[in-house]
Amino acid sequence: MRLRSGDRVRVLTGKDKGREGVVSISLPRKGKVIVEGVNVVKRHTKPRDNSTPGGIVDKLMPVDASNVAVICKKCGPTRIGVRADDFGKRVRVCKKCGGDL
Repeated sequence: MRLRSGDRVRVLTGKDKGREGVVSISLPRKGKVIVEGVNVVKRHTKPRDNSTPGGIVDKLMPVDASNVAVICKKCGPTRIGVRADDFGKRVRVCKKCGGDL
């Protein structure tokens, strides 16, 4: 999975189609990402003790990584490619314009 936390992405399918956000957590073993402001659900919680009250809490749920696309600054939503730079280090690049991400 080539998505990392901090990437700006656009949701391609689902109830939040077209919305954009920043990846806050990447879950590579599950193939999912958690995007800020996307796929928010209401969670009803019980009070556990005096310090944590109960109520309805907004919770961010994961989105499948195949349902989001990284946004390139030049050309918009795109796929991610990988190439080696001059020193042999892997660099993520835009598949449309070839620029670095």
